[in-house]
Amino acid sequence: MSLLRNVLTVGGATLVSRVAGFLRDTGLAAVLGSGPAADAFLVALRLPNLFRRLFAEGAFAAAFVPVHVRRRAEAGEAAARRFTGEALAGLVVVVVVVTLVAMLVAPQLVDLLAPGFAADPGKRDLTIRLARICLPYLALVTVVALVSGPMIADRRFLVPSLAPVVLNAGLIAALLFILVAGGFDHDRAAILLAWAVVAGGVAQVALLAVAVVRAGLAPPLVAPRLSPEIRRLVRLGLPGLLGGAISEINLIVGTVIASATTGAVSWLYYADRLYQLPLGVVGIAVGQVLLPEIAHRLGEGGPDAGRDVQNRALEFALALALPAALALALLAEPIVSVLFERGAFTAADRLAAARALEIFAFGLPAFVLVRVFTPVFQAREDTMTPMLIGGVAVAVNAALALAFAPVIGWLAVALATVAAGWVNAVMLLIRLRTRRLWHFDAVLVRRLPRLAVAALAMAVVVHLAHGLVEPWLALGRSALVRSGTLAGLVGLGVAVHAGLIFATGVVDGARPRFFRRREGDRHHDASCPRPEDRA
Repeated sequence: MSLLRNVLTVGGATLVSRVAGFLRDTGLAAVLGSGPAADAFLVALRLPNLFRRLFAEGAFAAAFVPVHVRRRAEAGEAAARRFTGEALAGLVVVVVVVTLVAMLVAPQLVDLLAPGFAADPGKRDLTIRLARICLPYLALVTVVALVSGPMIADRRFLVPSLAPVVLNAGLIAALLFILVAGGFDHDRAAILLAWAVVAGGVAQVALLAVAVVRAGLAPPLVAPRLSPEIRRLVRLGLPGLLGGAISEINLIVGTVIASATTGAVSWLYYADRLYQLPLGVVGIAVGQVLLPEIAHRLGEGGPDAGRDVQNRALEFALALALPAALALALLAEPIVSVLFERGAFTAADRLAAARALEIFAFGLPAFVLVRVFTPVFQAREDTMTPMLIGGVAVAVNAALALAFAPVIGWLAVALATVAAGWVNAVMLLIRLRTRRLWHFDAVLVRRLPRLAVAALAMAVVVHLAHGLVEPWLALGRSALVRSGTLAGLVGLGVAVHAGLIFATGVVDGARPRFFRRREGDRHHDASCPRPEDRA
């Protein structure tokens, strides 16, 4: 099943990237902790990441892949490559201008994103300096995202998925240098890390350039022009751009609230990184693969094509997201402690980050569902519906964060994010159902309750096991013992859950390919006719 193979490819590459990210964050916690320099670096890094998500990834990928697939089907590979070259030229011009302007108004952007820093002029000045160093990364990662586009449209997912590993490797190298060389105060360390971000961006461009040339997909160098295809790309990308801008309001509101409490920006960052691991491996991987898959099937089989692959993707995503969410909620404190509690990262930091992670965990299934549902619209060149629904979710997020901040402080950011995620997922599903773009086949209806039962049973086993091995996770134990104990708990959960989904028939043990329909399922599902019926 090509869908599963591609999801596993993207998920595996994302897992490597996220593991490297954990090593990076472990070093970051040890070097900077959760003090002023850490907050300054994370806010400064958020600026290029904000613009990257707007220009380079969300809006662009959603619009580019369907248009590229259609262009290649209608006019051939040469025309599709020229379209890529025109898109690259136009987007780079726009992003370079945006980057220069952002560097000029960096003080105003920092004041907007983290007004709480105004109470500490030194912290604010450091953030501005770091932001100006990091912002050129935006132009570099835009090239990476655009060059990845034709590879993703051609279902070549490995190298684009591995590109973030290069950035993490550069930051890890910088952190190791800081730890080994010594003599770095927190401010100097943060400045070196900012330059490592830019160096990582250069390395990412080099990696993708080599890969796209070797794949024979290199776009020609052309001058920017408003061809009919570029006009179509802009028309489809604009709703995604606006939707991304709206969603970034969530991050801005959250950072504004968190910036009032020293360390809160860092606590939320570390918690976010932990729940982003399963989200990246499952949700982002499924969404990235599903978009070109549905686009190709629509071109080959008409408007009803892709229904089966949507249901199988949903099964696969929930089979991993449900147990991951429960495990993160149950093991939040030991996970944060084992990964981050060392050096400048204190016990108070561990407790705060763990509380945020417990809240984020309950939103993980919703975030994954959004990643699965959104490509169904985008593959049909509908970027407006996800934008409008995302706008509603953002309003919910901002309203709840502001309403609960006086009561529970910075934790309101995590609570509001989770609530908005569920609003987004439910509204997308309702719209898919009313437009008849998603049919829950009989196989999915039977398997979903079994997936839920398997995840809950796994949670019970992990909770009981955690109580037994808790002394081995204490700070007094060696890092090897603590890490091994945590890995054992995770492995136990994986083994129990895998055994249950095989035992309940969610996965056919006689076949190596997961989530393929069994013969009995095919005969029971009216939406999947038998060969004699098709004949």
